[in-house]
Amino acid sequence: MEPTLAMNTLLFLGVAIIMVPLARKFGLSSVIGYIAGGIIIGPYVLRLTGKDVDDIMHASEFGVIMLLFLVGLELEPRKFWEMRKKIVGLGLTQMLLTIALLFLVFMTAGWRLDKAIAIAICFALSSTAIVLQTLQEKNYLKTTAGEASFSTLLFQDIAVIPILAILPIIANYKATHHNNEIQVLIQTLPEWLQAVTVIMGVVLLILLGRYVFVPFLRYVSKSGMTELLTASSLFLVIGVSELMIVIGLSPALGAFLAGVMLANSEFRHELEAQIDPFKGLLLAVFFVSVGSTMNFSVIQQDPLFIFSTVFAVLLIKFIVLFAIGRFFRIDTPQSLFYAFALSQVGEFAFVLINYASSLYLLNPELNAQMMAVTAITMCITPFLLIINDKIITPRFIKDIPDESQDFNILDSNVSQKKIIIVGFGHFGSTVGRLLRANKISATVLDRDSDRVKLLRSYGFKVYYGDATRIPILRAAGIEDAEVLVLCLDDPDDNKFIADIVREHYPKVKIFVRAKNRIDAYGYLNNGINNVYRETLGTAVDMAVDVLHETGMRKYAARRLGQRFMAIDKASIRRLAKTKDNDDEILLFTTKEILQREEELLAYDNINFENKNWEGSSSADEEDEEPN
Repeated sequence: MEPTLAMNTLLFLGVAIIMVPLARKFGLSSVIGYIAGGIIIGPYVLRLTGKDVDDIMHASEFGVIMLLFLVGLELEPRKFWEMRKKIVGLGLTQMLLTIALLFLVFMTAGWRLDKAIAIAICFALSSTAIVLQTLQEKNYLKTTAGEASFSTLLFQDIAVIPILAILPIIANYKATHHNNEIQVLIQTLPEWLQAVTVIMGVVLLILLGRYVFVPFLRYVSKSGMTELLTASSLFLVIGVSELMIVIGLSPALGAFLAGVMLANSEFRHELEAQIDPFKGLLLAVFFVSVGSTMNFSVIQQDPLFIFSTVFAVLLIKFIVLFAIGRFFRIDTPQSLFYAFALSQVGEFAFVLINYASSLYLLNPELNAQMMAVTAITMCITPFLLIINDKIITPRFIKDIPDESQDFNILDSNVSQKKIIIVGFGHFGSTVGRLLRANKISATVLDRDSDRVKLLRSYGFKVYYGDATRIPILRAAGIEDAEVLVLCLDDPDDNKFIADIVREHYPKVKIFVRAKNRIDAYGYLNNGINNVYRETLGTAVDMAVDVLHETGMRKYAARRLGQRFMAIDKASIRRLAKTKDNDDEILLFTTKEILQREEELLAYDNINFENKNWEGSSSADEEDEEPN
């Protein structure tokens, strides 16, 4: 019985669940596990998949689109603009040199002119999915090599648009009578307008981002329903992708630009958290489908031709990329990583090779062979990166430094601790304002979209998001954070977040707002020592003012208030360890309150001395907490 689409999807997910942990156990990339699993269940090994494999692969390619959307969210428009020279310089140089050298090799091998140039163009592209997945796994996105790889990939995505226009010209083929899925709105425009389609698409996305996307998300967020935000996130990514296809742009490029437009919005972390699970799932299925489409029958028919082509493509692309890296003053280890990472043929080649076949540039046999070459290069890349990391790179570095030095991580503010503030109401905003006044930045999460909008207009770095969900905390950077400040109004939410952070990220230092003494006991007993009762300070301030109003000197009253707070904080820590701290009445009717009064009376001599002392130069002096 022919497996259904649902059954194939189930097989793909199942083999991913089994193979990826196995690959990681041996220190291999997850991409190797996915592709190996696809090969095992594919039609040439266990033969568990059916005719719907291609459908699954096309659907899972949407994972690449989501990946680029998330990358765009991490890249602010200002940063993107600063990278423009690198994108054009690295990307254009790589494309032109690779096409030229591959064309010469294919012509030397006796290929027809149009066939050689078409395949050279298709093979000049690299795999966005494999490279970005590798960069994320190795945490190399912010390295010099990572930025060079990303810049090159971005230019290649842009280059897909003119390639679709160039291939019919190479084939001398009139597409007016050819009805295929590549035909889009761009082909109906005058030729002088087709050249500026990229600019038109970027302008359109800027307008949509400013006047449609953000107001739309604000409207949805007011419902308070998480599932609607998930639906909205998917709606935006799918909608932008389809719009770009209609216009004639790469859907992956469109998704990336949409992400850049939303990088400065308050919904950045919320969108990351909503999209990331779908991205990971679809990418997993995509990599498995790449392995399952490996055509071993074609390889067996002419293995010498297939593997010699694979070797030539990998070698030429490696030489070009390494030379470009060195020319742009990227050091040797990073240039090696850059060259190995992008030496494969990309997933867009699957589409372009089929398109070239529909234009009669390639016969069916050569089409199958070139598809096999593409798949093999994608499968080999993870192993090349392992060889580079373990064998080649160490030979160029006598004393291998730590990762941050080796790859020159681009962090402009490494000296400041990463701080996350959850909740920016009256309590949290006081903390945030004081930090900001002292030039200390913090990432702030809040669930009130109106408040977020208002605070962002004042220049605060505030994002919309529900911090009780681990994906939101992860998107906000909890893995790299050193300080977490919990200031939510709901004590249950503060406790929940504190618990999950202590469980998953024990190195993060937590500062938490407590409603009352009972809340404070719970935090202290759970190992959280930085507890701040929201009513203590204001209540003591009121008592100090009342004492001053009764005739006591202001310094004496303030001193007494400070002593009271010190003793009260110490007593809270002692009482938290007792078993009877759930009864508020018991706490205030036993000898603890008498002890506190006796300790206060012991410092009465301070008050008498202050009555005869003129001035209050030490009014701001703080007492140490009593033992």
